[in-house]
Amino acid sequence: MTTGANSLTERASRAAAARRGDQSWTMAANDLRVVVSGLERLGYVAKPLLVTAGLANVRLDDPDARISCEAMGALLTAALKQRFIPNLGLELAQVTELGAYPLLDYLVVTSDSVGAGARQLAQYFRLTSSPVTITVHEDDDPIRVEMASMAPMPFAIEYVAGLLVRHFGTETSGRFAPVAVALRHVPDDIVAFERIVGCPVAPTASWSGVSVSRDVWRLPLRRGDPVLRGVLEAQADSLLARLPPCAGVARDAQRLLVERLAGGEVGMRDVARALAMSVRTLQRRLAAEGVSFQRLLEEARKESAARHVSESRLSIGEIAFLLGYSEPAPFHRAFKRWYGMTPDRCRQRRPSR
Repeated sequence: MTTGANSLTERASRAAAARRGDQSWTMAANDLRVVVSGLERLGYVAKPLLVTAGLANVRLDDPDARISCEAMGALLTAALKQRFIPNLGLELAQVTELGAYPLLDYLVVTSDSVGAGARQLAQYFRLTSSPVTITVHEDDDPIRVEMASMAPMPFAIEYVAGLLVRHFGTETSGRFAPVAVALRHVPDDIVAFERIVGCPVAPTASWSGVSVSRDVWRLPLRRGDPVLRGVLEAQADSLLARLPPCAGVARDAQRLLVERLAGGEVGMRDVARALAMSVRTLQRRLAAEGVSFQRLLEEARKESAARHVSESRLSIGEIAFLLGYSEPAPFHRAFKRWYGMTPDRCRQRRPSR
């Protein structure tokens, strides 16, 4: 086996081991079925892989069946030993058809634009069993769609990034072109990676995800359907409501963020210190609970923004500063994204006192 295969196998094993700490990650059998089907399309023989991973008796069509992180890691390790394919996660994304994750896929592609679809992806990605969390940084330029996981998981990051680029490309009739793909890890073959995603790839970056220009962000999606999307959103919201709410460290971090917004002590280092843990431990435990720090901060700002705009006598500029924005314009954009109207319009609609 090549050096690249050994490296990827070791990383998969470390990721699985890291998951044993605070909370064991599991995935639905349907998601395993999608991965196995993709591996077969890439030429792998699935049966011995399932046997090696201890998954031979799992019914892939059972909606209630779940498998452990360790089993998934063992499956991928066995696949790499059977035949090494560079950038396996990315390659698997290229043979995973739209509809493999029916509800999430169609929530995204029935959106009006790339940006709206990316926001749907971030909002509802928790419906999947992926260990990755997605956060949209719409105030950045270029806009960043960040993908994070609790431990180094190159396969999952490459897979999700590959699906995003591929499906948005299809749904914009080939017009979707990312500015760049950033990766915390070094892919097996950067040249091949860049050829598939059609943009520069930055390895050993401070974050992982896809950067998109504002022009591409506004591109329309060919299946935009507000009626169908509304039906799907109702179903997705119902499913999300049944998932466990923020608990443990996520709940404590969110409470601290709400309390500390006005004081400005809302950095990850500040929150980690208040919770008596390292930044690395906080990141790991949040990812284990299926959320990212950026998402918690966004939710804290969203909640506080509505309260201040509706109830306080502070100016909009003062509220923006209070919530950590350096100027009002980014706050206006964020508020409109959250509530579908500007903060001024929201304030005009509040009852007279």
